[in-house]
Amino acid sequence: MSKKKKAEKKLKEEPKADDEETLTPEETAEAEIPKEPSPEETAEAEIPKELSPEERLEEKELEIAELKNEMLRLRADTENIRRRLNKEKLDSIQYSNEKLIKEVIPIFDNLERALAAADANPDSLKQGVEMISKQFLALLQKEKVKPIPALGEKFDPNIHEVLSQIESDEHEENTVIEEYSRGYFLNDRVLIPARVVTSKKPAPHPDDEPKEEAEATA
Repeated sequence: MSKKKKAEKKLKEEPKADDEETLTPEETAEAEIPKEPSPEETAEAEIPKELSPEERLEEKELEIAELKNEMLRLRADTENIRRRLNKEKLDSIQYSNEKLIKEVIPIFDNLERALAAADANPDSLKQGVEMISKQFLALLQKEKVKPIPALGEKFDPNIHEVLSQIESDEHEENTVIEEYSRGYFLNDRVLIPARVVTSKKPAPHPDDEPKEEAEATA
């Protein structure tokens, strides 16, 4: 057989590309859809793996370490809050009168000016003191401070402090007849009680005894 005939025979024996097996579109789609696991396979996958004693111990140690760290953080936060509150409290005590002091300083400056000018002009001292008195009164009123009524008032132990008593037939008993130092309210609370002298009934004189009592004695 010639070489040409052998080549033709070989070509006839080789399978053609058109003879290969082909898939329909439906078969191709079915092949591409992933297969869902069966209920048995799903149940097996959901069953947690049982830990060994060593693994459980390690897990608990990690939990304990996390709790300790959290406790330390909370303790540090609490300590920081406590320190901040203590500092704020100390500052509020140390500087609670800051506003009042700022208002008093100018009044004190005016007093020093009045004293410095007293030698050159004595009248200026009186004027300076009067001005300072008005400034103090304005400051007290601004701070809701007002004087406690005293002279001519009935003695009130809640707002008056008795220094002494003087016999008087011109006043009712326990009437304030002298004011040693003025008292003040702060809003409605007694800031300083008024220090006063009150009246009392005069002691009976021997010459004023009733006649009946004298006759009975005789």
